[in-house]
Amino acid sequence: MGILYLVPTPIGNLDDISFRCVKILKEVDAVVCEDTRVSGKLLHILEIKKPLISNHTNNEHRVSERIVERILAGENLAMVTDAGSPGISDPGYLLVKEAIKKGVEVIPIPGATAIIPALTCSGLPCDKFFFEGFLPHKKGRQTRIQWLLELPNTFALYESPHRLLKTLQQFSEHAPDRQVSVSREITKKFEQHVRGTVTEALEHYTTHDVKGEFVLVFGGKD
Repeated sequence: MGILYLVPTPIGNLDDISFRCVKILKEVDAVVCEDTRVSGKLLHILEIKKPLISNHTNNEHRVSERIVERILAGENLAMVTDAGSPGISDPGYLLVKEAIKKGVEVIPIPGATAIIPALTCSGLPCDKFFFEGFLPHKKGRQTRIQWLLELPNTFALYESPHRLLKTLQQFSEHAPDRQVSVSREITKKFEQHVRGTVTEALEHYTTHDVKGEFVLVFGGKD
């Protein structure tokens, strides 16, 4: 029986990939990818040639069992996503669940993720925190925002550039003076961290370009 490795990939800066991640990618029989084009480019840069297996949101229910069968037959496989750690707001959960169900050894490798650096540089308490991931786009969104604002601890969520202003506006309607740290493009050339009240963050991004991927870290309810 083989092993399933969960290998994090850089969220922007390629220098963040670890020696261990590269070693595993070189040694496995194949690499399970969220997008074979994205992962193919990374492997090319690392000068690694491996067969790629597609496993993304639209097909993971269908292919997870087939991938596990290959591991049961003796292959060692590494799972990666386009950026960050598999399973954290990315595909990975269903494959891991199926692997555990069939008795496959799953080994997670520590590495890149956007949530932790955004949290630690926010200036907000991070001994306890809640991670929301992405908010619902429509149904239940307002209810979820109000629920989050009642939490006593720091909480964080991911947001796309297309919804950032909407999200800040919705939070400002309920808690305009709540402290927030808005991080964008972490590890990349235009990395930026904007800290202040929700109102101040909204004013900033109303008059500045909204580009890149964002992590919002909010203080808990006093």
